[in-house]
Amino acid sequence: MTRRLAEVAKKVGVSEATVSRVLNDKPGVSRATRQAVLSALDVLGYERPTQLRGERARLVGLVLPELQNPIFPAFAEVIGGALAQLGLTPVLCTQTKGGVSEADYVELLLQQQVSGVVFAGGLYAQADAPHDHYRQLADRNIPVVLVNAAIEHLGFPAVSCDDAVAVEQAWRHLASLGHERIGLVLGPGDHMPSARKLAAARTLGDLPDEYVARAMFSIEGGHAAASRLIDRGVTGFICASDPLALGAVRAARRKGLGVPSQISVVGYDDSALMNCTEPPLTTVRQPIESMGRAVVELLNARIGGSSVPAEELLFEPELVVRGSTAQAPRD
Repeated sequence: MTRRLAEVAKKVGVSEATVSRVLNDKPGVSRATRQAVLSALDVLGYERPTQLRGERARLVGLVLPELQNPIFPAFAEVIGGALAQLGLTPVLCTQTKGGVSEADYVELLLQQQVSGVVFAGGLYAQADAPHDHYRQLADRNIPVVLVNAAIEHLGFPAVSCDDAVAVEQAWRHLASLGHERIGLVLGPGDHMPSARKLAAARTLGDLPDEYVARAMFSIEGGHAAASRLIDRGVTGFICASDPLALGAVRAARRKGLGVPSQISVVGYDDSALMNCTEPPLTTVRQPIESMGRAVVELLNARIGGSSVPAEELLFEPELVVRGSTAQAPRD
């Protein structure tokens, strides 16, 4: 019991005495704090006291494409914690291949009468994907916030890391190390963040079409794409995610090439454990904490009835230089 009180108190940012008052249904606690404590119980997996089980916290759908890429659990942790502090309970919806689709999750969330929905890395970022379920949410006036670049005309606010700045930081870093044959490993052709990265790269230097490779967002996808670019002479890689970058490192090693002595690789996200890889990965860090809190602030404003413009907030990334980049090899 003592451990539970401490964990919940830390999650909400209140004293253990306040948590105890809520759990024992005692007066003297504001409604907002009470809801935050109950939401924290749900998030941490603790069972509510019997007398409080009839009270349902306000629910917010948190729809993610996967959990294998560490960036998505990181966003879920920040957003979930910020929601809990406001008395909102996140409902995590994770897609799996052949499983429940994003549209199916939206249907389920509407049935649960959610107060709002946050999407991260969803179909809104793919121009050729179905988008009817987003219109369904808009038609019902459900508050929605998107994380990172989306197609136009959906009408929702978005919180994004600036893809153009990210590519500029990575490109200038590789160029300063003497790399002249710089290539990009990006997501599918209709993926909006990848399209922004490509557009930015084309303004920075010589980027032949054969130095751009597309892949699914996985280590295996990065391996296959980078392998093609290595065969075309690329020595410096800018990748659209950390798993793609790890795939590029693996591709180089499978070809008997050293990283970073012969091939330099820059990732994107600075997700968990990238400083523990071999070599530690140079990558462009998304400011997850500040982005996640901005997402919740926008959503909470909409839930509270405030008008929120359907605009995109751009956050500045940060290049984190580690051991996967070095001076370009001399021919």
